[in-house]
Amino acid sequence: MSRLYIVVESLKDWTPYYPSEDVITFDDYLAMPTSKNGRVRVINLCRSYKYLSKGYYCSLLAEARGHHVIPSVRTLNDLEKRTLYSMAFEMADPAVAGAFRKIPQADSSQMSFKSYFGSTGTKELDGLASLIFERFACPVTEVQLEFKSGWKISGIKPVSPKGLDEAQQTRFADALDSFSQKVWRKPKERRKYRYDMAVLANPAEEFPPSDSQALKKMVKVGKQMGIAVDIIGPRDYQRVPEYDMLFIRETTAIDHHTFKFSKKAEAEGLIVMDDSTSIMRCTNKVYLADLLNTHKVPTPATLILSKGDTAQLKKAGEELGFPLVLKIPDGSFSRGVVKAESADDLAQKAASLFKQSALLLAQEFMFTDFDWRIGVLNGKPIYACKYYMARNHWQIYHHGEGQTDSGAWDTLPTYEVPKVVLNAVVKAANLIGKGLYGVDVKQSGERAAVIEVNDNPSIESGVEDKYLGDELYRIIFEEFISRVESKRK
Repeated sequence: MSRLYIVVESLKDWTPYYPSEDVITFDDYLAMPTSKNGRVRVINLCRSYKYLSKGYYCSLLAEARGHHVIPSVRTLNDLEKRTLYSMAFEMADPAVAGAFRKIPQADSSQMSFKSYFGSTGTKELDGLASLIFERFACPVTEVQLEFKSGWKISGIKPVSPKGLDEAQQTRFADALDSFSQKVWRKPKERRKYRYDMAVLANPAEEFPPSDSQALKKMVKVGKQMGIAVDIIGPRDYQRVPEYDMLFIRETTAIDHHTFKFSKKAEAEGLIVMDDSTSIMRCTNKVYLADLLNTHKVPTPATLILSKGDTAQLKKAGEELGFPLVLKIPDGSFSRGVVKAESADDLAQKAASLFKQSALLLAQEFMFTDFDWRIGVLNGKPIYACKYYMARNHWQIYHHGEGQTDSGAWDTLPTYEVPKVVLNAVVKAANLIGKGLYGVDVKQSGERAAVIEVNDNPSIESGVEDKYLGDELYRIIFEEFISRVESKRK
């Protein structure tokens, strides 16, 4: 269970805001006995962050005690050096360029604004404020901009909340409340739980790995097991250190915020699924194909194709025969996967896919009525599904004009899965790690061929949990608890 402290120099500094048992003085924090039990989050709201001030010492002591503090000493030091934050916001970064483009041109060549936990209350400035907070996390910052053929940052400095006027105090309080729900929202109720889990989900995702009903079941089962489960979103990056565990329920990718969340959680000492290593190993099919081949895991016959090598295309047709399957390395949900019926068709479709990737996979086409999906956790199968092909299509998902169709499914106990399939599944999953994986397998008679290993397998209400029900979530959460306890010991 994590604990939050809001540190002020005097309790009078907190007078404009609602009373909270989380608010303590710097002197109280200084006298606090050190303990390694549980996680501690500190929001440092001292009056000054200058070198050797109480604010500086607050962040320094927090880090010495293993507490997770905002702002960190590194942030305070970095904000003293203009060159460091200027380099961090180069216009070559697409996110930075996009944030600056939203700022309207003003009459003056200079502009300043205050950011409260990455929020300004102004739509045009919130994008830049969010980026600044992500890279230099500080409760309140004052940002100066100057216009020279475009807006650029000329200064960033931390600001004490003590000097805010009434309107700014309201904005600060709203931002603090949004940033950390533990400040005023039922703190006593939360502390009935032994562990905190963040479940990263994105309501805007078209094909999320867990639907809203599955997420509700996670919250319910978590409460039964002593875990306070919070559903967080892509904008909650800075809240990660509040938790003991992070369960990613959003489709992962390397160049994506899910990977950043995973790395951040690992750096903060959380138990994470999907861990960043599993994401790297699973999300690129070229790496996965080579790994499975090296360790002699049964797969469909596979060749790696390089852009511009026509001899390889010819070889693929000759060795794999037609039809064959072409895949981009990082596709998901049947996207970036096409079937080539002839040499001419192969050349045409490869040319199109090579616009997205320098390497492609060419794979033997194995027609089956369904694909096995076996869920594996820490090397052990925990659920089994048959995903049937979409109607009149050769894949589970059929992406048509404006709509996507998918096939039916069956969920069954793992003991009913053929042994040849389970053996291939466990061998493949163990090459990736000890996390939660979904291994896709095609079966033809006594032959089982692993298609891919997914680091972020679907767990949807009424599908993967149809046989085990809530027990499936308990099995997963028990593994989280076991790892947290092992780490604490």
